[in-house]
Amino acid sequence: MSDFMIRFLMNNLFLSLLTVSFLGIKQLLGRVLTHRMQYSLWYCFLMLLAAPFLSLIPADFLKLPGGADLLHSSLALLPSLQEGAGARALASEGQFSDFAVSVSRRTSSGAGRALFLLWLPGIMVMLFRVIKTQAELYRIRQSALPLQNLEVRALYGECLREMKLKKPVPVYSTAFLKSPVITGLFFPRIYVPIHLISDFNSVDMRYMLLHELQHYKHKDAFGNHLMNLAGILYWFNPFVWSALKEMQNDREAACDTSVLELLGEKEYVAYGNTLISLAEKISLRPFPFTAGMSGSMKQLKRRIRSIASYKAPSFRQKALSAAVFTFISLLLFSFTPYLSVRAAQDEDALTTAALKNVVSVDYGEYFGDLDGSFVLYDMQEDTWYVYNRAQAERRISPDSTYKVYDALFGLEEGVIAPDASVLPWDGTAYPFAAWNSDQDLASAMENSVNWYFQSIDSRLGAGRVQDYLHKISYGNQDSSAGLSSYWLEASLKISPMEQTALLIKLYRNDFGFAPANIRAVKDAMLLSQTPDGSLYGKTGTGRVDGKDVNGWFVGYVETRGQVYCFAANIQGSDGAAGSRAAEITEDILSRLGISYQSGSTFSGESMMRLETY
Repeated sequence: MSDFMIRFLMNNLFLSLLTVSFLGIKQLLGRVLTHRMQYSLWYCFLMLLAAPFLSLIPADFLKLPGGADLLHSSLALLPSLQEGAGARALASEGQFSDFAVSVSRRTSSGAGRALFLLWLPGIMVMLFRVIKTQAELYRIRQSALPLQNLEVRALYGECLREMKLKKPVPVYSTAFLKSPVITGLFFPRIYVPIHLISDFNSVDMRYMLLHELQHYKHKDAFGNHLMNLAGILYWFNPFVWSALKEMQNDREAACDTSVLELLGEKEYVAYGNTLISLAEKISLRPFPFTAGMSGSMKQLKRRIRSIASYKAPSFRQKALSAAVFTFISLLLFSFTPYLSVRAAQDEDALTTAALKNVVSVDYGEYFGDLDGSFVLYDMQEDTWYVYNRAQAERRISPDSTYKVYDALFGLEEGVIAPDASVLPWDGTAYPFAAWNSDQDLASAMENSVNWYFQSIDSRLGAGRVQDYLHKISYGNQDSSAGLSSYWLEASLKISPMEQTALLIKLYRNDFGFAPANIRAVKDAMLLSQTPDGSLYGKTGTGRVDGKDVNGWFVGYVETRGQVYCFAANIQGSDGAAGSRAAEITEDILSRLGISYQSGSTFSGESMMRLETY
């Protein structure tokens, strides 16, 4: 919640600018849009207000159903195999060490908690007002009587027929209102003040009933509830409140024009006079969950001017209005990714739906109490094996696995060279002894030396780093957190699916980089080489406030003429280290019969084959 509050604050700054721009565009194009279209646009605006809260919804809940369920019995399809002699050899030899430096989120968490503690009381006050209003409406509901006046009931029946409404809305009389209102989302009711019934005027009453029925026909009660919810959540934002008031004005104007479309042109003035006659009797404290014919004095004057100048739109005007509405709606929706953190991170992420030959598998037994995903690509069979699709498609910080590509960028730019990759240590005392000396690419990759790759970035510059992220399409391509930390639990994000896809491109050099540079990076990734095969990989650990919360192991295996690219990711409150991800990967590869260790009893030929879809 702390991180959400900081993002929510930033979103509000953006929303304020967007609201001002939206009101300006609406003012500019107001004459082109019909009143109904102007009001409908506000629903697009309300969707923008909802966008920041999408990040609070679990990712699995937002997933659209597609493909088959996880095949929980997939491992049972494997042949009966024994554990390979070298299955955990690298881990037992200490090959995978977690050279992770802890980053702190306490500053942002403290600020986020402070913002939440400021935001929450305002919400409580707004909720209290809503509850109070609902209590007042309840008292009116309990005291109101079904409409008894025969003349008004007959007139109401005519209005229903005129609007072609088959289901009548119950009408009640009340002494506690000064103007007619309709309230209720699922069980709507129209309340007519007793004084208007006593001073019955068939013309005025007809217009009032038609107006309330237009609210019912267009489901304005739903919009009222959305407006009030937005007002509660954005109680502190004056720009949003101004926009919501404008939406109320447009709602009534749209309802007025809908009534005018039913009436003849000769009745426009009479309808306006009905509004004027209500002006002296209206309540200046409208109920938030109601929609009525009256409003504030300023609103009534604006509506009367609109009625006086109203002309029924032609077909051409309606078509133009629809086109402009579509354009503005698409423009508003284009800003949604900037307001939703999840959308911004994952809007263009690689998904299994975009691939052919994808097999869902269940490797949950290897992950224990850790959340995780595993992706394996069989290059010869052109087949993807994916455990936990939802998490495999979700972007997260790459941590030290990014160093594979950072090294490649440095090689391409000449910061280092395959035969001259040594960078000098500046004497800073680091927490790991292996870091406190000069480093070449091989040692820096083996010991995951942060300062080596940060030095490469500083020599490249932010502009070139961003260019390369874009060139190879690395995850969300966001280096905005700064050269010293953008890949370290910060702005840069990538999914396990994308990690695997990039490894495929690296192996084939689809980037078009110098072959010698590709070879140098591959050599630096080499972890094990035997007659049976070779394992290339890189671990990564996200350590936050001293706890390992994000663990990676990515790489590929060459064995008996076959190539398998993989990415394993684990997450948890602690214990989710890169070394653990490597152990899980070795267990899975061993179970699948993918051998790269001398003495292993398995070969790539025993790789399981499942029906693809």
